[in-house]
Amino acid sequence: MVSPVGIGTWAWGDKLFWGYGDRYGAAEVEAAFQAAVAAGITFFDTAEVYGMGESERLLGQFCKSVSSPVQIATKFGPLPWRFTKSSVRASLDRLQVETIDLYQVHWPFSFLLGQETLFEALAECVQKGWIRAVGVSNYSADQMQKAHDSLARFGVPLAVNQVRYSLVTRQIEKQGLLARSRQLGVTILAYSPLAQGLLTGKYTLDSPPQGARSFDTRFSAKGLAKLTPVLHTLGQCAEAHDKTLSQVALNWLMNQEGVIPIPGAKNAMQAQENAGAMGWSLTPQELETLDRVSRPWME
Repeated sequence: MVSPVGIGTWAWGDKLFWGYGDRYGAAEVEAAFQAAVAAGITFFDTAEVYGMGESERLLGQFCKSVSSPVQIATKFGPLPWRFTKSSVRASLDRLQVETIDLYQVHWPFSFLLGQETLFEALAECVQKGWIRAVGVSNYSADQMQKAHDSLARFGVPLAVNQVRYSLVTRQIEKQGLLARSRQLGVTILAYSPLAQGLLTGKYTLDSPPQGARSFDTRFSAKGLAKLTPVLHTLGQCAEAHDKTLSQVALNWLMNQEGVIPIPGAKNAMQAQENAGAMGWSLTPQELETLDRVSRPWME
């Protein structure tokens, strides 16, 4: 059991995309961790590749400072020259834990290491007590089915599939991935649930983004114009519940069966903002309206 919202920690230690160490640093992300836990968010998702292991190291360090239980999910890249069990041990060391709650395959692969070999190794890690649950990330419906079936041969359930999912990233519905996950009892961890800020209301035609986002067509004048009906509806719902646009967008995801959003947080204010999505619910009519205005993003 985990909190209905988690925190994604890609930005913790990542210099290339997020600018860690320049605009923010360890003090800010530790404040984000502490604020999240204080607000009831106790589930954190990281990966060995985030900051080349720095995200895992920071998260492990922060967990030592709280007495309440914290659930940690991490991910590893199944490259052909790497041995799965040694990767698990490396993450255990960086996280300073004896058991990882959720260990995920970061992306699908078709390398020399066969899928059966990979999932057998992960099942062995479960039996050894190194990890509690196994998941995948960025897997299609068919790839998820095969992973599920492979693990089932060793008596281990597939716990999650971590994929991009938000009000304006709904392809997993049209592709049948969401329906298949429900059939298999696989939870969807929704990363980028705010579409890298698109659903916060921060970026508009009058206030376009700077940096890497400015090269993303979703943030272009045409993309932001297309988004206007969604932002308008989010704003109406936010006003009705005295919430922010971000909190409404996250609550919509929380209301989808078997979905847990994992927004990022680089500071305490962002963590508190994410936590504000918990403890209340959109009405059925609001959910239907948001569903209708965001259907163009199923494509």
